[in-house]
Amino acid sequence: MFSDPQFWVAVSFLLFIAAIFNPVRKMLTSNLDSQIKEIKSKIDEAENLRADALNTLNELKLKEANVEKEIKILKNNSDAKMKELKELSLKKLSEQIEKKQILANNKIDQLLRDTNNTIKLYIANISIEATTNLLKQNLTKEKKSELIDKSIKDLNSVLKN
Repeated sequence: MFSDPQFWVAVSFLLFIAAIFNPVRKMLTSNLDSQIKEIKSKIDEAENLRADALNTLNELKLKEANVEKEIKILKNNSDAKMKELKELSLKKLSEQIEKKQILANNKIDQLLRDTNNTIKLYIANISIEATTNLLKQNLTKEKKSELIDKSIKDLNSVLKN
């Protein structure tokens, strides 16, 4: 068991993973914390947009109520005029509500997609960079030559089988 090279490769791999785990974890968590804060601020901004849209909706509902009062006053003058004004105001109101709601939803969706993509890219870059740095720091020329020779031998034995 102790003379088996695969055992020692496994042991060295586990030691390598144990040695880099804590620094990489700290680095990733601190970076993720900053990303989380940024995401929270973007979500808060999106929620503020949504609240503004709801306020606008309430204002528009108040405006609709005022328009309906005007329509009742105008009804005494002409039923045809009243129907025309009501249809026009309801159509504009629903279009504005739909546009604001769609805009808010699209912005929230885009922020979530952008944030997820940014986090994925950031994690991948940090992982690659950390692995590259660790390999550069820990591999000497002799170890590199040994790894290349061993890989060639392993490849030859696999190709023969």
